[in-house]
Amino acid sequence: MNSNDSHQVSSKDLHIEQLGKSAIDSPCPTRLDNPSLCELRYVDDQEGLLFNPTVSAKTTASNNPLVQLSGPRAKIYFNAPDVRAAIVTCGGLCPGINDVIRGVVMTLFYQYGVTQVSGIRYGYQGFLSKYGHAAMKLTPDSVSRIHTVGGSVLATSRGFEDLSGVVRYLREHRINQLYVIGGDGTMRGAMDIADEAAKAKHELSVVGVPKTVDNDIEYIDESFGFVTAFSEAARSISSAHAEAKCAPNGIGLVKLMGRHSGFIACHAALAMNDVNYVLIPEVPFQLAGKKGFLNLLLHRMKQKGHAVIVVAEGAGQEYLNIDETQTDASGNVRLKDIGLFLKEKIARFFVEHDEHVNVKYIDPSYMIRSVPAAPIDSVYCLRLATDAVHAAMAGKTKVVVAKRANQYVYLPMALLSKGRKRVDPEGALWFSVLDATGQPSRFTD
Repeated sequence: MNSNDSHQVSSKDLHIEQLGKSAIDSPCPTRLDNPSLCELRYVDDQEGLLFNPTVSAKTTASNNPLVQLSGPRAKIYFNAPDVRAAIVTCGGLCPGINDVIRGVVMTLFYQYGVTQVSGIRYGYQGFLSKYGHAAMKLTPDSVSRIHTVGGSVLATSRGFEDLSGVVRYLREHRINQLYVIGGDGTMRGAMDIADEAAKAKHELSVVGVPKTVDNDIEYIDESFGFVTAFSEAARSISSAHAEAKCAPNGIGLVKLMGRHSGFIACHAALAMNDVNYVLIPEVPFQLAGKKGFLNLLLHRMKQKGHAVIVVAEGAGQEYLNIDETQTDASGNVRLKDIGLFLKEKIARFFVEHDEHVNVKYIDPSYMIRSVPAAPIDSVYCLRLATDAVHAAMAGKTKVVVAKRANQYVYLPMALLSKGRKRVDPEGALWFSVLDATGQPSRFTD
């Protein structure tokens, strides 16, 4: 069970929509040179995973419904020669996007014989003629090496506009499968596209691969690229530690990604184990007071002569007078720089107490999210991409492929909008951080 799940889920919440009955024999086995050496196991729609696999056996079925397992189906909905597929990437960058793109193209081509695949450039803007972003033709040759570079070969953008224009593009280009790589806002847009296409009587399977470098999508084990991201973040912490140790009264201050959730900050700190303080959005902290953050930091500096601080970007925003009306194209409130704020506060506090300090501030965010995926994430991305194709070919729509309880499953897109995964201040991860850093569970005034 995902300990962060915060909403009761029923079997209705887990229902996967179908375009129609799947009646075509899957071509997958016929594409193997020697089926006897590599048997393909089909998955039935009735096969499932208990939504909460670790709860008491006394839990009733209505409170613990089945999640549909992902994978190839024996009967599919689309005839491969009729398929016109499109892939679009939206939102911020994340390690592994190119791996997902490559996996979708390779699976469509080699397992199903689909050769018409378009890459929509610059997110949902690419569907609208006013932006002039011509689509890319994607083939196994054109994507063969894209997994070795970071970013997205299709580029990306935030926001969503002109729903009718998007569907008009899909109809004109006879696209009947749309693969969407993005976060919760992107998936809401994808659901709108699916609904609008249905109203226009345009047959369209919409399948998502959830993406967020912050790892804050609820109901899934972890987001692809997350392991790569916190591994890269750990390198920044190592640099911060070196800077702190090599300066008199040195402090290494590292700001990491995490608007609402401190998963990257926590995991990176645990990976390096050189961090003395971790500040995350889920755990408010006091700056002033005898047991406040600044005073305890000063006390440590007098004892040890150096310190390393990791702060998630969404932590401490209550100190920065955020204007809730100021949002980006995705509708996210524009945060202010907590790292710069802390740097100034620390410097001023030490001056007030007649103590010298060297604060080295490091913000590696854009470097972290734009690197190529580590091998473990590349494998994960390929599995997600392959099962996304199996979903679309079987005629499923408004569905995402994800890993839950270490099993690959299909979840309705709508489920992802029910909540956000966050670090539990009373959970094992946060207690591990407290053990590793030695910091108090709360900074109080």
